Amino acid sequence: MTDITTHKTARRRLLIALAITSTFMVIQFIASFFANSMAVLADAGHLFVHNSSLVVALIASSIAIHLAKNYNTGYKKAELIGGLVNGIFYLAIAATIIFASTSKLINHENHNHEVDTFLMTAVSGLGFLFHAASAYVLYQGRKESVNVYAVFLHSFLDLLSTVLTFAAGIVIYFTGWVDIDIFSSIFIAGFVLITGFRVIKKCIEGLLESDRELPDATKIESRLSSLEHISSVHNVTVDKKGSKTIVGAHIVLKPSCTKEMHHELCQLAVEKCLLKEFLVKESVLQIEAHKCQHC
Repeated sequence: MTDITTHKTARRRLLIALAITSTFMVIQFIASFFANSMAVLADAGHLFVHNSSLVVALIASSIAIHLAKNYNTGYKKAELIGGLVNGIFYLAIAATIIFASTSKLINHENHNHEVDTFLMTAVSGLGFLFHAASAYVLYQGRKESVNVYAVFLHSFLDLLSTVLTFAAGIVIYFTGWVDIDIFSSIFIAGFVLITGFRVIKKCIEGLLESDRELPDATKIESRLSSLEHISSVHNVTVDKKGSKTIVGAHIVLKPSCTKEMHHELCQLAVEKCLLKEFLVKESVLQIEAHKCQHC
């Protein structure tokens, strides 16, 4: 089951990625001024929105750590909402790039300016290294969190963007064809658009699934604690895997049951209670002797 440790790991990965991309964003903004390149400036603006989505993901991950014990109504829902906001960011990015690119195609006179293609390609090459490092950090944790997965996809698109900007700089240097920058931007926007729709679809499906009522972890803990032979119950979690509801709990036996070795009998009583009163067929229980009680 996903636990708090997993969420903390996801948040750490997002923080590292944010530090990497924010550093390069500052470099891009400065370089765009000296290179007189709209392409580099647009990519820096794109990266600014990307960093904003990282902040959203971090907020969602932080909220997830402090929410209820019930995984689906707490951790997962916070992550899905954060992923949904990121998906909307992707659509906004794509729409902005397409609008700006088509405007430039209509007004060709705006392209008649000198571009420092050397600085443009150098910054793009440096950006490849920065985005590759960020994507690698996120790739390792893409299965841990929907937010990490969403931001990883965005980082991969940023990586593609630097490659296309680099290639556009080379083409402009040798041919003077400035419009190649516009066509590459539209191409990237198409990928961003598709990614945004996919992330939004995945998050909406997850939110609809999480809205299905699950047993309350606090009620389960209270009810199990009242069972005969049970001294206390802690670390109760409620998870959903497909159509199955799974409950996890640590069960501490009373001293008499510990002495008489009633472990299996007590576990059976807990499983029957979960099935009869909460309709839970699967559980992960850790039966502890009274001397192992943590509280």
